Amino acid sequence: MTSITNPILPGFHPDPSILRVGDDYYIATSTFEWFPGVRIHHSKDLKNWRFISSPLSRKSQLDMKGNINSGGVWAPCLSYQDGLFYLIYTDVKSWHGAYKDTHNYLVTAESIEGPWSEPVYLNSSGFDPSLFHDRDGKKWFVNMIWDYRKGNHSFGGIVLQEYSAQEKKLVGPVKNIFKGTDLRMTEGPHLYQKGDYYYLLTAEGGTEYNHAATLARSKTIDGPYEVDEDYPLITSAGKDHLDIQKAGHGSLVETQNGEWYLVHLGGRPLKDKRCILGRETFIQRCDWTDDGWLRLSHGSKSPEVVVQGPDLPEHPFEPEPAADDFSGETLGSQWNSLRVPMDSSWMSLSERPGYLRLKGRESLSSMHEQSIIARRQQAFKIEVETSVAFEPEHFQQMAGLLFYYDTIDHVYLHITHREEAGKCLGIIQTKYGEYDELTEAFIPLKDQEEVKLRGEVQDGMLAFYYRQHDEDWQQAGPLIDITHMSDDSAKQVRFTGTFVGMACQDLSGGRKEADFDYFIYKEQKKETTGQETGKGSTLHL
Repeated sequence: MTSITNPILPGFHPDPSILRVGDDYYIATSTFEWFPGVRIHHSKDLKNWRFISSPLSRKSQLDMKGNINSGGVWAPCLSYQDGLFYLIYTDVKSWHGAYKDTHNYLVTAESIEGPWSEPVYLNSSGFDPSLFHDRDGKKWFVNMIWDYRKGNHSFGGIVLQEYSAQEKKLVGPVKNIFKGTDLRMTEGPHLYQKGDYYYLLTAEGGTEYNHAATLARSKTIDGPYEVDEDYPLITSAGKDHLDIQKAGHGSLVETQNGEWYLVHLGGRPLKDKRCILGRETFIQRCDWTDDGWLRLSHGSKSPEVVVQGPDLPEHPFEPEPAADDFSGETLGSQWNSLRVPMDSSWMSLSERPGYLRLKGRESLSSMHEQSIIARRQQAFKIEVETSVAFEPEHFQQMAGLLFYYDTIDHVYLHITHREEAGKCLGIIQTKYGEYDELTEAFIPLKDQEEVKLRGEVQDGMLAFYYRQHDEDWQQAGPLIDITHMSDDSAKQVRFTGTFVGMACQDLSGGRKEADFDYFIYKEQKKETTGQETGKGSTLHL
């Protein structure tokens, strides 16, 4: 029987919602402020996964311009009934302070690859919504409710309301069906039905190092729900030696052969408990006890790196090519933009065939209109490379190779113009919102020539290089600790992961353009786990 090595979706792929339709398995994950919204992966064997669609591909479905960092799409839920796929998602507009503005929507499609419908607005009472299709034909909507009032716990419980597919709205009374356990911060609800019971799986403990998933059950959908006395189902809390930390927020699937699996989020930390890859998707095999409760098959509550796979034939997929030469009519599915769709007003593959053209817009601190095309960093050891044609005329114009977490944490190897150097190369590091320039002096470059830029990352340390013509690669600036680009380094928790890609700014408003000839992304194929990589390793150049 095959084995599965975790994570199954490496890099920033949190809040997994898993679904089986016949012999096909699908996982939907959160995308937060990155566009397009929601990523769906497909598998036949629960081991090998490939990306197939991002349902929220139009501004009419998802308008995130101005959304706060780590806002946007939280915790989608994917389901299927009577030939129709349902996707529930939250668009979070604000979440700092006492209040949270969390708008919940539904889109549908006959095919998992779309086209997906225009959204149906549902409610805004809390986040992590989920839709359950009951055996009697009714549809039930659950979400956690946010309670901002003084003296109350802000995670106010899980509320239930009926959804009318005919009227396309929530109907009937709202009932709080589960207040959670002493782990608190109850969220991420998913309902299931097995035998005589409705089972409610929730995330608890907060999505950091005390994260967990808890199971409760009831013989009626509106409760009362009794908690498994041996809760939680899974957690890494208090076990710093585990390779997989933050285990929690999951969903369940039964194979066509009656085997059960839990997919859940987790993180693989480097030094100082920093997860630069973000929260990833992992899988665990489960068994039911004689008295009707679920347990991880290996007999522990702790997540395992290697798990027993299902009794299904393997279906491997072709790996993503390392190089993108931008010769197609559309960008590959690995590429994302921030908050707004990719359109011809600021990026083009046709204006200079064979190149990706970016037109300079707002700064790296903007939450509105950035010209960034980036992809997830999905391994601790990577090499990336691009070549850019860019002729800046003054210091407000920049273009180059970007490592990006959010508006307050990023590192940027960029071409610009300085009076003392002309066209030149420099490094910006913004760390916890503080701007710095890491080169002692800007490096002069030849005019009217493309510049090749490269970055090498090993275990949270980044080295930049550059070259023109056939000259040797030259290191640009010092080794850079990029572990500040993680969920864990900021004063307030955040939820994405490190991206790497191409960017262009023109702070004068002149929309100066940069042309990128290619982008190469390579991972070290065999790597150690996160805990091991944090033990004092250094970058060998």
